[in-house]
Amino acid sequence: MTKLSVNINKIATLRNSRGGNNPDVVQAAIDAQKFGAEGITVHPRPDERHIRYDDVRKIKKIITTEFNIEGNPQEEKFVQLVLETKPTQVTLVPDALSQVTSNHGWDTIEHKQYLKDIIAVFKNARIRTSIFVDPKIEMIEAAAETGTDRVELYTEAYAHNYETNKEEAIAPYLAAAVAAREMNIGLNAGHDLDLKNLNYLIRNISWIDEVSIGHALICDAIYFGFENTIQLYKRQLALPEGNLF
Repeated sequence: MTKLSVNINKIATLRNSRGGNNPDVVQAAIDAQKFGAEGITVHPRPDERHIRYDDVRKIKKIITTEFNIEGNPQEEKFVQLVLETKPTQVTLVPDALSQVTSNHGWDTIEHKQYLKDIIAVFKNARIRTSIFVDPKIEMIEAAAETGTDRVELYTEAYAHNYETNKEEAIAPYLAAAVAAREMNIGLNAGHDLDLKNLNYLIRNISWIDEVSIGHALICDAIYFGFENTIQLYKRQLALPEGNLF
């Protein structure tokens, strides 16, 4: 079954808005695991506007599930942090410093050699690697040549188009997922997945290894509670058909 990795960046954003340590992001990671999450995701950025580099070090000490660190490996400080903390997985995302959130995947054709070189660094440290990509078969094909263990499909376009035409919305993702499977690359997915669109994605691409969900899950937790929300998302991953929302 597809694993749920909870991205706790937004909890850090709330903490940072007032200073101090409320809410406590380390405790949030502990609780998310206790409540059923099979992984914790963080995406530290150079300006540390949400997750701080020291948060990553502290979270590493309490991880009992999988630990996924996302970020741009072109930032040397990020590479050093990953090699220091040795997470289960590093997800390579081509973010610019000014970006509010991730908004595109790697051009794995143009950056193939760079990705091959940096992936070798992480794999030598026995860290599983994943490349954040748009749902394009040519990007999957080039990713396969970098030596990456997995790709993560950037699902913003799927989420945006789901309400108007879900069959059309999922079509490029299904094609990309099939290509990844044929090339023996593991498959992750993330960005703008929520309680409305998650089940349909999983029912159509059942071999997704992991979804990373943060913003929507934390927003839902305001109304449903943190523990209940994690269970609601896990139910969407487990349901063979239908949707509760």
